Amino acid sequence: MILKAIPALPMEPNVTSALLPTYARIDLAFEKGEGAWLEASGGKRFLDFGGGIAVASLGYNHPALVKALVEQGQKIWHTSNLFRIPEGEKLAQRLVDNSFADFVFFTNSGAEAMECAIKMARKYQYACGKPERFHIITFEGAFHGRTLSTIAAGGNKKYLEGFGPAVQGFDQVPINDLDAVKAAIGPQTAAILIEPIQGEGGIRVFEPAFLRALRELCDEHGLLLMFDEVQTGVGRTGRLFAYELSGVAPDIMSIAKGIGGGFPLGACLATAEAAKGMVYGTHGTTFGGNPLAMAVGNAVLDVVLSDGFLDHVARTGLLLKQRLAELRDRHPRVIAEVRGEGLMQGLRISEKVLNTDFAAALRDQGVLLIPAGDNVVRMLPPLIIGEAEVAEAVKRIEAACVATEKALDAPAKVQ
Repeated sequence: MILKAIPALPMEPNVTSALLPTYARIDLAFEKGEGAWLEASGGKRFLDFGGGIAVASLGYNHPALVKALVEQGQKIWHTSNLFRIPEGEKLAQRLVDNSFADFVFFTNSGAEAMECAIKMARKYQYACGKPERFHIITFEGAFHGRTLSTIAAGGNKKYLEGFGPAVQGFDQVPINDLDAVKAAIGPQTAAILIEPIQGEGGIRVFEPAFLRALRELCDEHGLLLMFDEVQTGVGRTGRLFAYELSGVAPDIMSIAKGIGGGFPLGACLATAEAAKGMVYGTHGTTFGGNPLAMAVGNAVLDVVLSDGFLDHVARTGLLLKQRLAELRDRHPRVIAEVRGEGLMQGLRISEKVLNTDFAAALRDQGVLLIPAGDNVVRMLPPLIIGEAEVAEAVKRIEAACVATEKALDAPAKVQ
């Protein structure tokens, strides 16, 4: 039986708003931020260990990002992709120089980067004379975006319901089941798509051996291996990209979130071979790769690729994981498991407590974490945090555990 340990913060369902009501918004609004801290209306401060869902990679009000945005904004905001955008060429080359890729296509979001990746995989097989190959194998618990094709790729019935027939061409299999992957490969298969660490699915980490096996299957059957690194990319795991942890390079990879540090920016990276079908006129974007986004993206890389930065992320991530494991040992009725890599950590909450209720208990303590699948709350803090922020977060998480335990021990109310 699942008990609701802590009441959620009040929602405001009757507040008049012109916003489409697709979010159950929490009754909090933030006015400013500094580093890993956010200040809400009324002055209460929150330690943000959700990072805007892995977006605020360098925290809030980072001087390098502010400087880049202001300087570029004083020059030019937008110019069409019909013309050269030098800052975009620079950022693309830097991504190529620091990854497996030969080419980069810039977008505004992770979903758009995934759309480009899906189109590229299908177009590759077409260019190889195999137009019948358009199916992509995906995994249960995946999240790849909210467009019609990316919700079909994710396969979550909650997101698919009511939008008509699902986009064809996605064959979903259980996670970590290599036999199921092999069985799903057929004459129509074009590629395999996977998140090295599932974010929305509950910080579920795929073992390097499994990713290596997928690489071998792709090579054996003439398929492309696609990685969705929208959440894991740009330093999140202590490496620039999570695929480096396994030594398995994809053919196509989507990134977003952290590369813009809060500014809307995504990208699809690919080898020359995988991209050979994407010729003149096959894809485009109005705003993707605009000068503002490119200036910020380059500023993010200036920081992330600076000497010692990724080592700092790895060390801080290990420290955080160790402190969370100690919390699990002290509060096993609340925390069932610690999982993740680097500064992408998750707490699987006991079956007696809802993760959304525990997230509310955390907000009561002034720390922000994000609910995910598998009854997990995930931590995606700014990569700039250090020992002080880890210690403060752990102290507040422990206070939330204590409050939750007291609620579990309280006598049940008679209805």
